[in-house]
Amino acid sequence: MTVFLALAEVGSGRLIGTLVAAIALILFLILKIRLQAFLALLIASVFVGIASGTMGLTEVGDTIIDGMGSSLGFIATIIGIGAIFGAMIEQSGGAQSLANGMLGMFSEKRATWAMLLTGFLISIPVFLDVALVILAPIIYALSRRTGKSLTVYGMPLLAGMVVTHSFVPPTPGPTWVAYELGIPIATVILYSCLVGLPTAILAGIFFGGRIAKTVHISPPQLITKEESNPPSFGIVAAILLLPIILIVAGSMVEQAVGVHLAEGLSKKVRGDQLKALMGSAPLWQQFVAFLGHPVLALLSSTCLSLWFLGTHRGATRDQLMEVSTKALGPAGVIILITGAGGVFKTMLGATGVGDALATALDGGMPVLLLAFLFSAISRIAQGSATMAMVMAASLISPIVAKMDLTDGQLSLVVVAIASGAAGFSHVNDSGFWMVSRYLRMTEKETFKTWSLVSTAVGFVGITLAGVCWLVIS
Repeated sequence: MTVFLALAEVGSGRLIGTLVAAIALILFLILKIRLQAFLALLIASVFVGIASGTMGLTEVGDTIIDGMGSSLGFIATIIGIGAIFGAMIEQSGGAQSLANGMLGMFSEKRATWAMLLTGFLISIPVFLDVALVILAPIIYALSRRTGKSLTVYGMPLLAGMVVTHSFVPPTPGPTWVAYELGIPIATVILYSCLVGLPTAILAGIFFGGRIAKTVHISPPQLITKEESNPPSFGIVAAILLLPIILIVAGSMVEQAVGVHLAEGLSKKVRGDQLKALMGSAPLWQQFVAFLGHPVLALLSSTCLSLWFLGTHRGATRDQLMEVSTKALGPAGVIILITGAGGVFKTMLGATGVGDALATALDGGMPVLLLAFLFSAISRIAQGSATMAMVMAASLISPIVAKMDLTDGQLSLVVVAIASGAAGFSHVNDSGFWMVSRYLRMTEKETFKTWSLVSTAVGFVGITLAGVCWLVIS
């Protein structure tokens, strides 16, 4: 009520102007001042609190604390566990094993498909730049054997990796967006894979295959030595897929129990009462739902990876401790950025800026297109896909909150945000330079290949999301 009274008193024009100025401030601090995104988001949040005119100065600090706390409880746990999970896959040689196993299944003639699926799977726990470093020697070896350009195998691999990294939980970006929009992770996984895999195939195999032929890049003479005794393909694939299977199974059980025991209740009431309802379910359903919670599913898989990819293969406790501790360093940066994104979102809501934006854009543009544009503009401006998703989710959440959308439709909003964040890679994206270095391309060649393929991912993704929206609406 206080927010609505303040809105009427201040006026939506000032609030929208505050939002535009805040976004400009974020970009200025990151691009010009070279300030860390975490600090830039916090400073912009303070600016919104002061400039909106709807919040007292003494309320700004507490709102920041509330926003940080409400955002980090779930996502910090997921990112921390996932970082250790990914480090175990990386350090054990699991990525090499997965790639070699895929090549064995598809044969050399279909190696591009093997690379695409390898990239799609390996980016579930491993960050794109790390996965590229690990798998580059395999691309070099394929190119040397066949005489084809590095780009022929590199583009499908990269398309698979960027789609999973941006589209599919439990990677940080889509997980955070799903959490902020209040959507079950399992539902997002289903829709992300439904849209993401065809997107990767169309952009990476068909479009990427044509683009790759325009630039011939020869492999280096010497390649990095592979892990001499990597884990088996079956073990790696099973550990990678286990958390997704558990999350989907847990969600299916919860939905079944909710429908059976809460028939006739609204979706929101049923969601609020789900814990109590699950207590009345048979023990086996409670157990599946327990294991299917995203935190417990990922924790279980990480513990299994520590044993099967570590201890079982001769790693000492000290070595596992070192790998785990080192993995948490980069994870800390992502946790803080997503937390600051939560602060920005909370500040927009508390000041009424989010409501003003929702009112201004009400009915003016399809929500999927709006989500895509928010994300794409941020991605083009500052380069980071994760940051683009954080910004887009903060802006779109007050808009979708006023709409009566199903979980499926909200999941497609996540996909639309992911599509904007996955595309348009250029010189302000660290991934652009990683691709240029490891595929041995000049900046011009990287623009002609990787930038075009990533842009294709963005446009194909939002198009397929739109088609799905029409089907389920």
